[in-house]
Amino acid sequence: MSSHKAGLQATAIQQQCKLLRLPAVGSQCAVLAEAVAREKQSHLDYLETLLATELEERQRNPVQRRLRDERLPRMKTLEEQSPKISATEIRQLAEGGYIERAEPILFIGDCGTQKTQLMTGLRKAACRQKRRVRFMTTAGRVNDLVEAKQ
Repeated sequence: MSSHKAGLQATAIQQQCKLLRLPAVGSQCAVLAEAVAREKQSHLDYLETLLATELEERQRNPVQRRLRDERLPRMKTLEEQSPKISATEIRQLAEGGYIERAEPILFIGDCGTQKTQLMTGLRKAACRQKRRVRFMTTAGRVNDLVEAKQ
């Protein structure tokens, strides 16, 4: 096949995959096709690998999107912090059982005691588990309540 024809096919496939919302298939189909041909694998092997690539991308993207949507500043992860709360308690919170039980998490303390860092770490952990959470400061919550009352 001529390289011109192959280029046109690749462009057409990418456009079709865009319409079908299969971005990983569109971006990886040519590379994987070459690898399959080199390794003399079957068409079904190719299709299986291509679809697995799409699934992996779809599982990774929601987590990345949630983290991006949260607009979190670069902060230490839960594991990197050295708060006055035990590592066991942090691990339990990071597992997200409080979300399933609909329990709020409140950190109370003086300025500089890493309350925001801890909450940010918990939000990131929840995002990685494909969960949605809301973080608010006490001042922000009071402002919301005042606005709602008015």
